[in-house]
Amino acid sequence: MNEVELHHGSASDVGRVRSQNQDAFLAQPPVFVVADGMGGHADGDVASRLVIDEFTRLGSPSCSSREGAALVITTLRACHDRLLELAEAKHAAGETDWFSGTTAVVALVVEDEGGPKWLLANLGDSRIYKLSDGELDQVSTDHSLVQELHDAGEISAAEMRTHPRRNVITRALGGASFAQPDFFLLPLTSAERIVLCSDGVNGMIDDAEIEQILRDATDPRDAAERVVQAAVEAGGEDNATAVVVDVVGLARAGQVYDSEQQRMSLEEKLGALP
Repeated sequence: MNEVELHHGSASDVGRVRSQNQDAFLAQPPVFVVADGMGGHADGDVASRLVIDEFTRLGSPSCSSREGAALVITTLRACHDRLLELAEAKHAAGETDWFSGTTAVVALVVEDEGGPKWLLANLGDSRIYKLSDGELDQVSTDHSLVQELHDAGEISAAEMRTHPRRNVITRALGGASFAQPDFFLLPLTSAERIVLCSDGVNGMIDDAEIEQILRDATDPRDAAERVVQAAVEAGGEDNATAVVVDVVGLARAGQVYDSEQQRMSLEEKLGALP
């Protein structure tokens, strides 16, 4: 398929409370991932890093939406199996309470007859947003207890942010059985900007603030940095990570997409180069 020209930025911060950053991310066009190691578990960073390692192995896949969904499930299942193997080895070594889990959100460009699309996948309470015509919309639905309570009409959206059990996740990698992700398919033309973030971002700043930052920061690298910085300045109670991806056009067929090309293109766009 024609290579889609994507500009992207990413940022991650340990925050002001945690001693370790258990978030991890991948920005390897056309694959983008954010994984949030489950807080409170000793090796959450192991789980999130393992997710990034498995998706890095994909390289630059070219596939349809159906093939892409199968690829994402296969990769997530490989992550899950590796986590179970690690747990078994730890338990055999006497660490009977050892557990490592993680959430994951994935964005992959796929090609269907109708043109290139975003194939988005969600497992846990990390989030995927899209920005279109300056308006921010949450694409993914949190797999969390507070989301279920909200859907049942028992708590408001505002109460979700302060509920004492807001950190309880209902789906994640590393549990007793493999949990299926949710999938979303969006035409690339339906969103100028896609954002993947851990709950350390949306748990500290609301959607209105995220939207304003994304409107103001035209460079996705600045946007990612400013979103994470705002989350830290708001209290930084958890690790905060954001990956911001802009769709700026379609590259010519056969054109090589690499980071140097992206840097030059961005600097031209920002006026730093003639």
